[in-house]
Amino acid sequence: MGADTVSASGIDWTKTGVKGISNYQTFGCNVFQESPPTPDKLAPDISFVRQVSTSGQLMAPDGAKLRYWSFEDPASGVKAPYPSPLLRVREGQVVHVKLLTAKNAHTIHHHGIEPSTMNDGVGHVSFEVKDQYTYQWKPANAGTFFYHCHRNTPLHFEMGLFGGLIVDPPEGPGYLYSSSVPNAPNQRYQVERFWVCDDMDIRWHNVMGQKHDAGMCGENVGMNRFEPQYFLINGVFNTKTMNDQKVAATARVGDTVLIRVLNASYCILRVTFQVAVTCVSCDGHRLGKESWNAPIVFPAGTPIELTTAGRLDLLFTATQRGSIGATIEYLHWITRRVHDNGRGVAKTQIVVS
Repeated sequence: MGADTVSASGIDWTKTGVKGISNYQTFGCNVFQESPPTPDKLAPDISFVRQVSTSGQLMAPDGAKLRYWSFEDPASGVKAPYPSPLLRVREGQVVHVKLLTAKNAHTIHHHGIEPSTMNDGVGHVSFEVKDQYTYQWKPANAGTFFYHCHRNTPLHFEMGLFGGLIVDPPEGPGYLYSSSVPNAPNQRYQVERFWVCDDMDIRWHNVMGQKHDAGMCGENVGMNRFEPQYFLINGVFNTKTMNDQKVAATARVGDTVLIRVLNASYCILRVTFQVAVTCVSCDGHRLGKESWNAPIVFPAGTPIELTTAGRLDLLFTATQRGSIGATIEYLHWITRRVHDNGRGVAKTQIVVS
């Protein structure tokens, strides 16, 4: 054991995964890979399996074929789902998510959940999964989250390795949070939609996506340019989002409607509703839970913006029959212009009867 492998505080770096002092090669380029047992493993209250698939292909409205990756649920029999299947758990449950990498190393980071370092899925500060690993965590708060691969994150996220994650309160779906107060405000809902908004640059998907490690070790693969030509909600191209039942919702007069929005794109997302909506949660944190914040009411027609990885929970009550429109615009980060010469727009609706 040499002096160069021991820190000033006495940590012996030879006993870590990288077997020595971390440097650019081991931290940013050739990240440590392993398939260890889960530390302090408990019996789960709920468990999931996610297997990496790199065989997905979407046919765009203009006839182009787009390669994508996804996390499959082997028990479902559905191959290469896009987006990846929803994880839905309850506050306080012990959750297991078993990752099967199938080919090449990957991770699962449950974004917004705060587990131990070993279970956080950020390879640079723990490890990348070589073959398989069971992530264990226990959500402390109800809210809207998501999960994604954190290996070569810019590319793997764009390629489709992400999915929604909902933490319900112990009462389950239909409730946003627990309360001992009867008829607590903004607690109940009858209709729910989770809009996962994404964009695709064909160069990233069909060229850079040929190599899992593209750009990781300093080579210039062009990730500084992102020029999306395709815009989707829940895997549906914007040419069909108005009426597709994966996106559009139906409600009855008197129903409280909850729209969960995830910005899984590399754009600024601008969402506008034809009715007033109340933002009751931001990035998995309930507004009004603490004394220093409160739910935010956005009048009809007011633009609401989210940056990449942002989530909002938006509520409104259906007061009359008809169609309530929603418009989602995909804006360039710097110019703030709508992408693809103004074509980066998706529209949908909530039909009230």
